[in-house]
Amino acid sequence: MRRSSTMIGGAALTLLLSSLACSGGSPASPTSPAPLPAGGTNRVTVGIVADRGSQSFAPNPAAMTGGATIAWRNDDGVVHRIVANDGSFDTGNLAPGATSTPVTPPGAGANYHCSIHPTMVGAIGSSAGEPPPPCTGIYCD
Repeated sequence: MRRSSTMIGGAALTLLLSSLACSGGSPASPTSPAPLPAGGTNRVTVGIVADRGSQSFAPNPAAMTGGATIAWRNDDGVVHRIVANDGSFDTGNLAPGATSTPVTPPGAGANYHCSIHPTMVGAIGSSAGEPPPPCTGIYCD
């Protein structure tokens, strides 16, 4: 009888450990919301949806409020690299599914493009909530 209760106890322990392994067993959940950037500011996330000129980003233009940061999430199937036309920010290469580190755009807003696909263009409104600056130069369509 003693051997039977030991086997049952061992089976119960195995079942408990298996259920913890399946649930991740860690306090941090991948579905937890991302913390806000330092200073409690909000973040605007722009999706990279394809190589379609000004339709490559959603939303475009991105509306900003005071103190907001902006990040790009690559929802496309190829690598992209978002760069400000004036050189004030550069996300580095973003693999499919990746999100850039948030950046603070210049106070007057900014125009940007994908340096890998230069016909992909976008704009950010100023931190005061005004429309983005007019796009001029080779990256505008």
